[in-house]
Amino acid sequence: MRKIKLLSPRLANQIAAGEVVERPSSVIKELLENSLDAGATRLDIDVEDGGIKLIRVRDNGSGIDKEDLSLALSRHATSKIYELDDLEAVATLGFRGEALASISSVARLALISSTQENDSGWQVVAEGRDMETQLSPAPHPRGTTVEVRDLFFNTPARRKFLRTEKTEYTHLEDVVKRLALSRFDVAFNLRHNGRTIYSWRAGDTQLERERRVAQICGPAFMENAVHIEIERGNYRLWGWVAQPAFSRSQADLQNFYVNGRAIRDKLVGHAVRQAFQDVLHHGRHPAFVLYLELDASTVDVNVHPTKHEVRFRDNRNVHDFIYSSLHHALANVRPEDTLDRQLHSVDYSQTKIEGIAAGEFKGQENVGFAEERGQSPLYIKGSDPFLSTSSSVVREQMAVYSALHQPPQDLPESPSEDIPPLGYAIAQLKGIYILAENAQGLIMVDMHAAHERVTYERMKSAFGEGGIHAQPLLVPESIAVSEKEADCADNFQSIFQSLGFELQRAGPETLLIRQIPIILQKAKVEQLVRDVLSDLIEHGSSERIQHHINDILSTMTCHGSVRANRKLTIPEMNALLRDMEATERSGQCNHGRPTWLLQSLDDLDKMFMRGQ
Repeated sequence: MRKIKLLSPRLANQIAAGEVVERPSSVIKELLENSLDAGATRLDIDVEDGGIKLIRVRDNGSGIDKEDLSLALSRHATSKIYELDDLEAVATLGFRGEALASISSVARLALISSTQENDSGWQVVAEGRDMETQLSPAPHPRGTTVEVRDLFFNTPARRKFLRTEKTEYTHLEDVVKRLALSRFDVAFNLRHNGRTIYSWRAGDTQLERERRVAQICGPAFMENAVHIEIERGNYRLWGWVAQPAFSRSQADLQNFYVNGRAIRDKLVGHAVRQAFQDVLHHGRHPAFVLYLELDASTVDVNVHPTKHEVRFRDNRNVHDFIYSSLHHALANVRPEDTLDRQLHSVDYSQTKIEGIAAGEFKGQENVGFAEERGQSPLYIKGSDPFLSTSSSVVREQMAVYSALHQPPQDLPESPSEDIPPLGYAIAQLKGIYILAENAQGLIMVDMHAAHERVTYERMKSAFGEGGIHAQPLLVPESIAVSEKEADCADNFQSIFQSLGFELQRAGPETLLIRQIPIILQKAKVEQLVRDVLSDLIEHGSSERIQHHINDILSTMTCHGSVRANRKLTIPEMNALLRDMEATERSGQCNHGRPTWLLQSLDDLDKMFMRGQ
């Protein structure tokens, strides 16, 4: 064997750089997080060649003292933690003390800083094989500027893995956007190759936050967003969730923050998917910008070098809180809420700021916004959003929808009289669509999809009120599992019992299924139990059994709902409209498709060029 030798500081830093510096976007993330931790309220970002040639970040934060500048470029040097106990409740974005040292080992880095106590600034650079630092005076206002040039100039093996300028800039821009969404109180200016791309002003009002979200996520997202703000115990969840009709083909518009830190977490993703399970079209992905706030001591952010992942102390409670909050928010969107949002909307179509010369730290007002006409997104606020979705047995035969309890109605003669949100039916088109007139214009309803949702929600309620009917198996079904899965079945016995299952441990790695819900008697029960155990082990929670029951109810509902080409009377159509207004999630059918659309009078006038 070769002899053991101590690595040089530069080589050690270059190896460490492999953990935190993958491409220019990695550099910009570390620099911006340092600026935010320093209390900056304005950030100027200049990049060239996608960040490969130059990345410069200037902030107006607290700055770094002259005597600390040399340490700032040393490995394992930080002002954010001093002892092991500080890791119990990390409240800063960066804390490892490796970023600047790692970056300076694979690029040409210069740091200039000044504090409020100093009249002038100082510059520090690290050079040579041993990364020795050199200090020199440099004029600078309060704050810090970090300049990184020629990334990977001394590590050609790493440089060859960089992509084109356009690709690297796209990754860098995404990082800036994610951080801009995390701090509405900070102004961000981004320039690429000398051209101003974005200028986002700071703002704390609801409308200013919505404008920034619209700038970053697109006006269409905000126009279809539900704003939520829910607190329960030590948890608070707020932000914006797009309605299911605005789903995406990819998971490319999902931003989740834990105490201000952007994360990608399996537990969070699982909870969000479950909340959308009943309203999202197959293969589609929800869009959201959500912020979870909780005690810093209950979340571990020190589980990954790039700090993209976290670990919650109480996985199950966090999962249930996120799921129930979103489930509640989506369920409470009624037609009147959607119509009110459209009636009092803000025009977000011109909120994207590009190519505006903002200048350094001028705090220029954003331009191009339409006149403020109110708050656009739906707003849902609550203290305890948990909704029980337990179910019971329902009849397998359903009567076709028949609701003649409402006589024909005409629109009121006076606009001041109350008109239901979905108006009154005036005709049926091709035996498929209901046409109704409301205060805004023309409502078009897919009668099968709408009735499917109404009936489905009624069946779930009836199922829940009656309790789950279970039946013992004449011959218990034995399944081989791991010891960990068997222990999990013992620990979560009450959950299985509440859903109609009875599991008995017959050995260290054997379970007996003695009882199942009647409605699942034709299901693949063994695989379902295995999947539930897998969920419980990974997330501390599982909704698979409930979803399986709901799938069966949905299938029954689909077959029992009014079919296309069935002629409905005006009273039947109006009865369906009233039921839609009173039903949860009535905007989507069981498969996630929209059930109704509005064509406003203004839209119709434009189509026919009236008044032009």
